[in-house]
Amino acid sequence: MQSPPLPCYNQRFSSFLGVSKLTALDLKQRLTEFLVEAVGKAQQQGTLPRVAVPEITLERPQNPTHGDYATSLPLKLARACAMNPMLIAQTLSDFLQTGNELASVTIAHPGFINFTCSPQWLAAQVDDILVAGENYGEISLGQGKMVQVEFVSANPTGPLHVGHGRGAVLGSTLATILAAAGYNVQTEYYINDAGNQMQAFYQSLWVRYQQELGHDIAMPEAGYFGRYLVDLAKEIVAESDDQYLNAPEGPAELGKLGVQKMLAVIADDLKALRINFDHWFSEQSLYDRGEFARVLTMLRDQGYLTDREGATWLTSTALGEDKDNVVIRSDGTATYFGTDIAYHYNKFVVRGFERVIDIWGADHQGHVPRMKVAASALGIDPALLSIIISQLVTLRRGSECVRVSKRSGDMITLRDVIDEVGVDACRFFFLARSADSQMDFDLELAKKESSENPVYYVQYAHARIASILRLACEEGLDQSSGDVTLLAEEPELALIRQMLRLPEVIELAARNLEPQHLPYYAQELATAFHSFYKQCRVISKDDLALSCARLKLVAATKTVLARTLRLMGIDAPEKM
Repeated sequence: MQSPPLPCYNQRFSSFLGVSKLTALDLKQRLTEFLVEAVGKAQQQGTLPRVAVPEITLERPQNPTHGDYATSLPLKLARACAMNPMLIAQTLSDFLQTGNELASVTIAHPGFINFTCSPQWLAAQVDDILVAGENYGEISLGQGKMVQVEFVSANPTGPLHVGHGRGAVLGSTLATILAAAGYNVQTEYYINDAGNQMQAFYQSLWVRYQQELGHDIAMPEAGYFGRYLVDLAKEIVAESDDQYLNAPEGPAELGKLGVQKMLAVIADDLKALRINFDHWFSEQSLYDRGEFARVLTMLRDQGYLTDREGATWLTSTALGEDKDNVVIRSDGTATYFGTDIAYHYNKFVVRGFERVIDIWGADHQGHVPRMKVAASALGIDPALLSIIISQLVTLRRGSECVRVSKRSGDMITLRDVIDEVGVDACRFFFLARSADSQMDFDLELAKKESSENPVYYVQYAHARIASILRLACEEGLDQSSGDVTLLAEEPELALIRQMLRLPEVIELAARNLEPQHLPYYAQELATAFHSFYKQCRVISKDDLALSCARLKLVAATKTVLARTLRLMGIDAPEKM
């Protein structure tokens, strides 16, 4: 992995895997099992001391000349065995045999064991990919466990902005990845329709409504000043005239109508971003059904609540946090944290999710440890609650930073960005960085139709493949008859190796909750295809057999590239 591989001495060549229909993940698992067996045999023969075997990991070497998989197990064993890791590597390699799936097992400094797949096994995977079709890459990691992914959950007091868009794309893509990894996934939007921010929205809309009807009323200092509220008031007046003006609960009735309309706008913006939630959960329902009160009673009975300074506190310090946290203010209203405790009790205990994943904005960073402590107080294993913080987005036009808001309260909305650059670019760019990294979104780059634009580069690869297959159809070539054993050139094998990585990428993204691995993989797969296309003529009348084999390879690449794009919620265009 760090230097050119050295040959293994006394290497025996016979099939140790037996069958050649293993997937790449199966092969990886079997290699791990055989490494464990190799350690056991070496210990039985006395060539290795009897020490505990550490966790065995297999990785893809950065340098492809070092093989398809590599393990650093000898380095991990070196201290416990008091042996040179290269000697350990050599000792273990003597028990590892090649066969149908492996062409070679080699060792490399300072103590790696490298495995190289056989060209025949690699070529055979093309047929398996075509058989799997749209289901290619699915794995059974989750084993049907119920997982909830909650994301966006913006207050229904205004339209979504670009920061919400990033969390929306992260959440929806992560849900798709988890489903592909074998989890039973439900997506949810938590509607913050209770609390002080709603009262501020009600009052702001009430003022704009009266102003639209000709009344001279000033906006409250803590109100919402965006132009969207003026437009919302105009819409309501056009529909209902002054019917709310003298109604007994005019401001509240008007406010509830305003919330319904804002939620419709939010849902429409999310639909434009190709996001449809399985469930919309109302914060107010926690109070209406008495769940909030029941959870607080339970916490009090267990000794986790205390009253002081006129407020009610969760005794977080008793659970390991450095300070207690208010759940009921001195004015009797619940804090955001207080309702969140009841909400998560509902998720885990009432609805029975086995794991919950929340994606929150950067302003909620400090809320994470107290929520983990609250889970403990509820009798929930905090490890079952994963909270991802989606960091800030900076909009740019090339080198120029774009102001996202104005003094008037207007802002560049998520819909503005979707309309300008398109949904595919939005989704790809929002996914391109890890959630915990702040990101720059270059609007000009997102619109470029060139290889500089990563989403265009990937989609162009898919469109080129579709064009090749159309041409083959016009030429009367049937790739279904292609013999994949003819695929032996290095560019062909390199492309197959990239395709075989998709299940591993899905596993990595699902385990670590890191959807950003998909756009990186998509670019690498597109690069492998472009390289193959430049070096290998696909359709040649001089060699129809090879043409059909390569067409089958191209069709498999189309399958994997389309699957990757759709996992990200991005179109796989047939023409560009």
